[in-house]
Amino acid sequence: MPSDELPWTEHPQQGDESADLGLLAPSWAGSAVAGLTGDAGYLRALLDAEAALTRAQAALGLAPRSAAAAVTAAAAEPHRHDARTLALRARTAGNPVVPLVADLTAAVADRDPGVAAYVHRGATSQDILDTATMLVCARALDTVLPDLARTAAALRRTAAEHRDTPMAGRTLTQHAVPTTFGLKAAGWRSLVLDAHDRLASVRAALPVQLGGAAGTLAAFHAYAEAEDGRPPAPDLGSRLLARYAAETGLAAPALPWHTLRTPVADLAGALAFTAGALGKLAADVLTLSRTELGELTEGSGGGSSAMPHKTNPVRATLIAAAARQVPGLAAVLYGSLAAEDERPAGAWHAEWQPLRDALRLTGGAARDAAELTAHLRVHPHRMRQNLDATGGLVVTERLVAALTALTGRAEARRILDTAARRTAERDIELPAALDETLDEALPMAPCEDRPAPSDGPPAPRGVPALSPSRLRQLLDPTGYLGSAGALVDRALERPEHPAQELP
Repeated sequence: MPSDELPWTEHPQQGDESADLGLLAPSWAGSAVAGLTGDAGYLRALLDAEAALTRAQAALGLAPRSAAAAVTAAAAEPHRHDARTLALRARTAGNPVVPLVADLTAAVADRDPGVAAYVHRGATSQDILDTATMLVCARALDTVLPDLARTAAALRRTAAEHRDTPMAGRTLTQHAVPTTFGLKAAGWRSLVLDAHDRLASVRAALPVQLGGAAGTLAAFHAYAEAEDGRPPAPDLGSRLLARYAAETGLAAPALPWHTLRTPVADLAGALAFTAGALGKLAADVLTLSRTELGELTEGSGGGSSAMPHKTNPVRATLIAAAARQVPGLAAVLYGSLAAEDERPAGAWHAEWQPLRDALRLTGGAARDAAELTAHLRVHPHRMRQNLDATGGLVVTERLVAALTALTGRAEARRILDTAARRTAERDIELPAALDETLDEALPMAPCEDRPAPSDGPPAPRGVPALSPSRLRQLLDPTGYLGSAGALVDRALERPEHPAQELP
């Protein structure tokens, strides 16, 4: 079966109460990854792995061409295999490959009894299940990566459009100093591109698995010697691995990795990073779309069952939910690195469901992020209203710098601390509080009558500490954006990958 053929989509039988359609998982329900990682998707990948192995052996003369054709043809009929029955029968052997091999062998025998013995020959169950898992992961990532590219492209447009749109920068939930929405969007984009790079790197390295019973490939040597009457070349295993990789479209590993779980751990880390990167975007959207802020809204939010006025940020909510789950799943996958012997009991088995869940959650989050960023609505007027809400306190850092030249840094900080406190306690505007505080600290007087600051030059003779025009200039938050615009420009120099580009 060609490796680039579209995967079969799962259609659980109506009335199968064990089927998981995502009723409690709207974050991945209906996504492309959901179908690719379902039981039917895994079944398809298992059959593809078996067929590719027989083709690889045939290419090296270890099996007849007719066996490759028969196994490939039988594997192309996944509807002949019932996933539920296989799942129940898997309890006997501990994995679904054992019952599937029995059924596939019978299907091949129906076509050509003389080649049925070549099904699964030389392999162990973990070879097939690991290879199938890598195929499922590859197919899933091939849908996630374009979604991340689309998200990055949308954020590029947003960052460029709002390069100079001022808003309040917030630290520890409070107004800090002014920033721009363009810089925030450029930061989101940077994280998304980092996620894309990590997943693309992992995707390119996803390997086949082939080691036989204990990672030595000895069975393949034994079968070759039995048929040829002489020992095969020592590099038989390496050549077979390379050919198997070519048949599946996966990478050829340097070693069998039955208990060397670097591929799974690397994928776990990349998935957790991606979910977290998208989670940062979602967390900001959730905060900025609060009613009292109103700086952002989703293009088409969700409704409430009880409150008609609500338009909830549903996509950001689902992304945030995924971001909280994937790191825990990754921890399980990292834990499986500690696998004993040449093939483990439990560590390998513990990977299966967490990896599938991590793929689904990350794939759903990528889908939702692409939709969210494509239709995100930005409200600059609310950003400016909120920026002005503190009456100038958002630029006190700038005022400290301006006053330091007059009073020294320590006194400047004391003056601004006092003025800020008076603003809050007496509900007056910062300029009035600052004028009052400055009058107390810097009365009009000849220079020789005014004490010189300990860490700065004295104020000039007879000159007010800050003129009204200078104070107005200093209090304008749009004049205190630092290098925000230049940083946006620099960030947008980094290209994103075209959405249609796949590894």
